[in-house]
Amino acid sequence: MEIPSCFLLVGLLSYSCAHTDFFTSIGHMTDLLITEKDLVTSLKDYIRAEETKLDQVKEWAEKLEHLTNTAVKDPEEFLGHPVNAYKLMKRLNTEWGQLESLVLKDMSDGFISNLTVQRQHFPNDEDQTGAAKALLRLQDTYNLDTDTISRGNLPGVKHKSFLTVEDCFELGKIAYSEADYYHTELWMTQALRQLDDGELSTVDAVSILDYLSYAVYQQGDLDTALMLTKRLLKIDPEHQRANGNLKYFEYIMTKEKDSNISTSTSDNETEQSNKTKKKGRPDDYLPERKKYEMLCRGEGIKMTPRRQKKLFCRYYNANGNPKYILAPTKQEDEWDRPRIVRFHNIISDEEIEKVKALAMPRLRRATISNPITGVLETAHYRISKSAWLSGYEDPVVEHINKRIQDITGLDVSTAEELQVANYGMGGQYEPHYDFARKDEPDAFKELGTGNRIATWLFYMSDVAAGGATVFPEVGAAVWPKKGTAVFWYNLFASGEGDYSTRHAACPVLVGNKWVSNKWIHERGQEFRRPCNLSEL
Repeated sequence: MEIPSCFLLVGLLSYSCAHTDFFTSIGHMTDLLITEKDLVTSLKDYIRAEETKLDQVKEWAEKLEHLTNTAVKDPEEFLGHPVNAYKLMKRLNTEWGQLESLVLKDMSDGFISNLTVQRQHFPNDEDQTGAAKALLRLQDTYNLDTDTISRGNLPGVKHKSFLTVEDCFELGKIAYSEADYYHTELWMTQALRQLDDGELSTVDAVSILDYLSYAVYQQGDLDTALMLTKRLLKIDPEHQRANGNLKYFEYIMTKEKDSNISTSTSDNETEQSNKTKKKGRPDDYLPERKKYEMLCRGEGIKMTPRRQKKLFCRYYNANGNPKYILAPTKQEDEWDRPRIVRFHNIISDEEIEKVKALAMPRLRRATISNPITGVLETAHYRISKSAWLSGYEDPVVEHINKRIQDITGLDVSTAEELQVANYGMGGQYEPHYDFARKDEPDAFKELGTGNRIATWLFYMSDVAAGGATVFPEVGAAVWPKKGTAVFWYNLFASGEGDYSTRHAACPVLVGNKWVSNKWIHERGQEFRRPCNLSEL
């Protein structure tokens, strides 16, 4: 079992782990708030101590100012007095050194050293970049404009927060570093808009326009790029790059007017023309991106009223299981093909808190199985942290496993351990299959328990906005509800994979999403779910 490299911080945190990827788990980010609050308290103590120290330094400066003003009127006469000469040597050799020590001294019993130690466990550049990309992902998925995000007008928020000109500028720069000129333009434009509205900022219009004009040009909008460059040069006529760009843009426009075609009169110009693209989001690697994001927004759900009428809620006795005859569970049909059912009030708040407490110290960046090598690795399309809990570790986990077995009628002794996941900023898991396809024969070879026959998914928190589980192949969307669980079969009774179960965890827009899931495997189900002769 992997043991995290953690240490105790007296009076600060119950634990703190030297790890990165903070942005991938809201649970771990909460520790950073506690750390920051402690540092603010320490900083205020430091300020009070520094103010006292500055009073001493001011007193010293005023005394020395009077002395030096007198001395420099006639330096030779002043130093002709041996006591003055001695005291000058003493001051410069000893007393100024003491003053230097006073200025450099940490008067607050370790604020600087505390900050230095804690910085080792702060988010790094990867976290900041990951958080920025999460905001861009949320912007795209939920069709949010930059002004809505900048003003914090998001659904379900309790603590509204605003983005400054500097914040917008940094978002644009991160997009620019990824050659994502579409988002560069959006956020540089927002930064410029807020600056033009009178917001005070350390970022000037020249810096914003420099990025913005180039991002617009890279998307093929030469007229706007030229206009922005001219605006920049009105502010800073000597700007070297802008002057060069202006000449180049005007040269291209002249050529276009002369030939009535895009820049193609030289190899260099052809290459430059090929770089420019129409405005819009960059090309995407996910073919179902549009469908997936529509479902995340609650759009494009393919459930007709006629099909909807066939979905029911019922009390379910788990196929006559004695435990559930007198106290049946509440079962609701979420979808018909594939059949997805939800169980209500199936896990208590006390159980949820216990599972979260067991998982929290072990949360690590969630991984996926490489379909070619079978090796577990992190991926940009799965933004969360997860931990695995065994039944023997705690009675609560054992009871949960037994409950899943009783309700599904499937043997969980060959199932994977209970996986607990906490989603971070824009936390998501893009469309994927839980089961191994035919071109992945070795995906679960090490387990020796066959393919993943079914998925059981607990929702352990409500989510203020976003975070749905969607099935793009069939147009289904299932929304998180604390204390419930959803269940579906990944394989037909014949053992063939059900490709309609391709699903995704939508980005969390507002809130904190905790889930846990159980992947149930084929072995042990031979008599519990007999194989069919037909493929379906």
